[in-house]
Amino acid sequence: MRILAVSSGKGGVGKTNLVANLALALEDKGHHTLIFDADLGLANIDVLLGLAPRRDIRHVLAAECTLKDILIKTPYGFDVIPASSGVVELTRLDPSEKLVLKEQFEEISQGVDFFIFDLGAGISDNVLFFNLVAQERIVITTPEPTAMADAYALIKLLFVRHQVKRVYLLVNMVKDVKEGKNIYQQIAQVVERFLGPVGLTYLGAIRSDPCVARAVRKQEPFLKVCPEASASQDLLKICEKLLKLKPRSEGGLEALWSQSFQATS
Repeated sequence: MRILAVSSGKGGVGKTNLVANLALALEDKGHHTLIFDADLGLANIDVLLGLAPRRDIRHVLAAECTLKDILIKTPYGFDVIPASSGVVELTRLDPSEKLVLKEQFEEISQGVDFFIFDLGAGISDNVLFFNLVAQERIVITTPEPTAMADAYALIKLLFVRHQVKRVYLLVNMVKDVKEGKNIYQQIAQVVERFLGPVGLTYLGAIRSDPCVARAVRKQEPFLKVCPEASASQDLLKICEKLLKLKPRSEGGLEALWSQSFQATS
């Protein structure tokens, strides 16, 4: 099982939308995928996909049910664990809440090929924690200077505080492929100059496409609504590249969870 954390320094970069479509692309290639909405206090993935969960993560943490009870099987093949909306208390998990999740993650991850944490924007404790639980980290930015600066800030924090040296960069909403590569090169140069040995890998870019907004309004993945669109073709190339990457083994989910718990305690 490969465990990915997808995050961004700035909100509004299309992170959750890309997570949903990446999960669909992975499913279509035969890799069962589970998305955990790790923006625990501001649920997004269920709204994006038109899901209507009766219970969510707050009910699990209140010991009213288990993660398995709230898991949603979507029409697209991948599964989703929904977060809560407007619950401030969940924006920072305490040690006991982390342990509750740890005890149940192994069970729900059985038969899963890709376990994706869809994180909130910024550099909160939850964002850092789930980045450390993951084996691989994808940071998403756009060409906006503020998004680029915040993406660098997140990469810097992960490296300086927790010695995270393997990060994938994905650039969304570019006008063409060349712009995506230029954005990566700009960030890579800053990383090399000020941080040094951070393994920043360019995962690819998604071109701006009106189909994406149309799919969001329909509450469906754009891969399904318009499979021939430029954004869809770009996403499929990114999926192919991700499948070719071979992450260094860092132990199973339980081992990673224990290491992350110690690092952030």
